[in-house]
Parts: sequence; C-alpha cells; structure tokens
Amino acid sequence: MSVRGLTYAVDAVVLDIEGTTSATGFVVDVLYPYSRSRFAALLTERSGDSEVARAVAQVRAEIGEPDADAVRVEKALNSWLDEDRKATPLKTLQGIVWSEGFARGDLVSHFYDDVVPRLRAWRSAGVGLYVYSSGSVAAQRAWFAHSPEGDLTALLSGLYDTENAGPKQEAESYHRIASAAGVAPDRLLFLSDRPGELDAARAAGWHTVGIRRPGEPYFEQGVGDHAEAGTFDEITVSRSTT
Repeated sequence: MSVRGLTYAVDAVVLDIEGTTSATGFVVDVLYPYSRSRFAALLTERSGDSEVARAVAQVRAEIGEPDADAVRVEKALNSWLDEDRKATPLKTLQGIVWSEGFARGDLVSHFYDDVVPRLRAWRSAGVGLYVYSSGSVAAQRAWFAHSPEGDLTALLSGLYDTENAGPKQEAESYHRIASAAGVAPDRLLFLSDRPGELDAARAAGWHTVGIRRPGEPYFEQGVGDHAEAGTFDEITVSRSTT
C-alpha cells in the first residue's frame, strides 16, 4: 500500500531512471531498437576509438572469445539486449549510440510528469541530486540533457553507473557512491523501483523509498518492506540541518 506524506531531511537524493523517473517501456521500445540498429556501424566504423575498443575487449572477455570479430560481438550484444542483461560493455556501447542519437535530435528522453517539478523543488531547497543507473554515465548525461523540458543536467551533482560505482544490488556500490559524493550514508535517500537495489542501499545505511508505478515491471512484485510511493509528489525532501 502506498504511503502518502513521506518526509526526509537529507543532503542528497540518488535517482534510479528506468521505472523510477522514466518509463521502462520507453527504454525497451525506443532506445533498445535504436541501439540494435546501430551496433554494426559502431563496431566497424569506430573500432579504433578507445572507449569502443575497451568495451569490445570486455565483451570478448565476458563471452570467453578473445578473437571474436565485430559480427560475433554484435551477436553477443543483441543477445544481451534480448535478455535485458545489465552488462557493462553493452551499456557503454548503448550510451555512445544513444548520446549521438540525442545529439542528432533522433531521440528525446522520457520523464514521468511528476518528476521534473519535484527535482527542481528539491534542488532549490539545497538538496543534491545524483543518478545511479545501470545505463552508462554517457547515456545518463544525454538522457537529462535532451528531455522534453530541455537540458536538466544543471540539476545534477553527479552520475554513477555499474562501471564507476559497481553492481546495483551490492551494498559496497552504495558505500562507494556515498564516499565519492562526500555525503554521509544516513544523509542519502535512494529512489528506485527494484527491491534488490533498495535492499542494498539500506544495507549501506541509506534511506530508501520504492517507487511503484502501474505498468512498470516491478509494480506487482512490490518493494518489500521499504517505504513506497506511487509518484514523486508523495515524497517531501528538505535539506538536513544536523
């Protein structure tokens, strides 16, 4: 049951994206096919780019084929897409493709209607805003820079992904983010729709709220024993004074 009137005095809010600020369906139905259609060109035309080369090496290591060619790497990426696997090299290459798509105007990100006004209010109240998503930092930056309401990156103090923070269901990742952000764990609030992520954040000493939006993949499962909200409007955040 959704609890209304959740109130937190914290120094920062850390945001998940899919299912929390934005519709998972948009990512799966729009962004995934967009990246799938452009992987081949990326792997052949930009194989010399350091970031692409590093991600390709990671794919080869993960599939245990050190000599895998571009066709085999693309096949692995598409297989992981089908599985919705949170593989770091997949997310890196998706981020490159999506960033270019946003920059060209092919893509505009999605945010639920309640999200951006709350983020602006929390930021105006002096609360720091961070993102922690399985999507790469490059993809996160492009997502917030190309919203229907324009460039929102000025609202953000930092971006974290599975490469610079670690897996989202491990408490150590949240310790790492708290240290990097310079914020005490008990002054951090994490918003996510995934119970495993919420459990990991709480284990690291963070406050947590599970976001449950109808139609999202984790809606029926619920958020365990975490506080929950159906929209950001149900959450009041102010800057801690202690």
